[in-house]
Amino acid sequence: MIAAWCWELLEPYLRRNLVNHGVERPTRRQLLEEFTRVWPEFTATLGVQEPFAGTIRFKWLVRLSSDAMGPFLDDPMAYLHDRYGGGKFKMNLHRGLHFVNTKNFKPEGEPRWRDVAELALD
Repeated sequence: MIAAWCWELLEPYLRRNLVNHGVERPTRRQLLEEFTRVWPEFTATLGVQEPFAGTIRFKWLVRLSSDAMGPFLDDPMAYLHDRYGGGKFKMNLHRGLHFVNTKNFKPEGEPRWRDVAELALD
C-alpha cells in the first residue's frame, strides 16, 4: 500500500504513462497495475535547503530505493526529524532518469543534517 500523499504525486505520471502507451482513459485497475509494474524502478532523493555563497542550494542527503522508502512514506515528518532534525527538505521522485514529482517538508527542530555527509549524485 502506498501513502495517499505519495499516490497524489504518482497518479498523474502513471496516467500520462498509460495514455502514452495507447490507453486513452485509464481505469483505477490499470493505474494500479501500472504502479505495480513501475514502482520497483522508483527512487526518492532527499535534500535540505542550506545557505551557500549568499544564496541557497540543496544538500542532498540520501537516495532511497522503492523497497527502502516505507518508513519515509509512512511518516515523512518523523523520518526527517528523527534522522536529520529540522529544516526545509525537498523530496524528488524519479523513475530511472525521469523526474516524476517533488514535495517539500519542514519539520521543526535543531538542524542535525549539517553533520551528515552530502550524497554524491552521479
